[in-house]
Parts: sequence; C-alpha cells; structure tokens
Amino acid sequence: QVQLVESGGGLVQAGGSLRLSCVASGSIFSMNFISWYRQAPGKQREFVAAMTTGGFTNYADSVKGRFAIFRDTTKNTTYLQMNSLKPEDTAIYYCNARTSIPPRGYWGQGTQVTVSS
Repeated sequence: QVQLVESGGGLVQAGGSLRLSCVASGSIFSMNFISWYRQAPGKQREFVAAMTTGGFTNYADSVKGRFAIFRDTTKNTTYLQMNSLKPEDTAIYYCNARTSIPPRGYWGQGTQVTVSS
C-alpha cells in the first residue's frame, strides 16, 4: 500500500508561480515512476509531467518550458514547479505513482490550482 499526499495548490494571478508537492509513504520500495496529471471541471484528466527514479523526464507540450518535475529523495517528495502560469492551467492537479512489486498505480487526493486573468 502506497499513500500520496499532495499540497501547494492555491490562487495566483497569470504569470505567477506555484510549487506543488507530493509526499509518498508506505510500501514504496519498488516505486519506479512518478507523474502529475490535471483535470479541469467538465474535462478529462490529462497528462502533465512524469519522471522515472532514474531521472528521465517527459512533459506535455502545453507546459514545456514552463513546468519542471523533480524529486528530493531524502524526503521522498516529488515536486512540480509551475512558472508563467496561465488561466488555462486552472485545474485539480493529481500525483500518480507506480510500483513494480506488485505492478500497481496509486493516485493522490488532488490539489486545486486556480489562475486568474
């Protein structure tokens, strides 16, 4: 069992920045893939950013050059640094983790990000 706790969301003006955090706990010894998704009201959940424990990263085209995903392994925390925020970034942001033993995915509870114009 893996637990994911997200924080850092809030209300910001366009052009501002936020840093989201995802703290993992429980049976995380085989965790090998961390990602962020987001979902706006009435829309499907979409991929934002991902990284492996080895450091490989990938980003959605809509956030390339503005967002960055990174980890602090000493704290078992994954961050999403969000810069140059736009109103279309407004959504609930979810952390996702995958383990190999057993092969399974986990979701956090989500944190709200609202960007005003």
